[in-house]
Amino acid sequence: MSRPTYSVGDMIVLKAAAGSRQERTDICRISAVMPSAYGHAQYRIRFENETFDRRIIESDIDPEKSTRSAMQEKAVSPAKGNSWLNPASMKIGK
Repeated sequence: MSRPTYSVGDMIVLKAAAGSRQERTDICRISAVMPSAYGHAQYRIRFENETFDRRIIESDIDPEKSTRSAMQEKAVSPAKGNSWLNPASMKIGK
């Protein structure tokens, strides 16, 4: 399975359609990363002048004209003395 290369908020440009002589300059934003299907990463995108989303696969994106967010998500451990687990908020049933 292919892991998504792009993340939510990235601005991308789609590849021109086969046989099309016009170069596509429409920029769209990734609004969601969807589960992979048939080994291809999928994305939900929206063009700025449209009110609906489209589903594309990663091979539809032109990587030379698109920008990826430089930030990669990393696991962050809580600060010393702080914990994500709050025992006071837990309820134990009998």
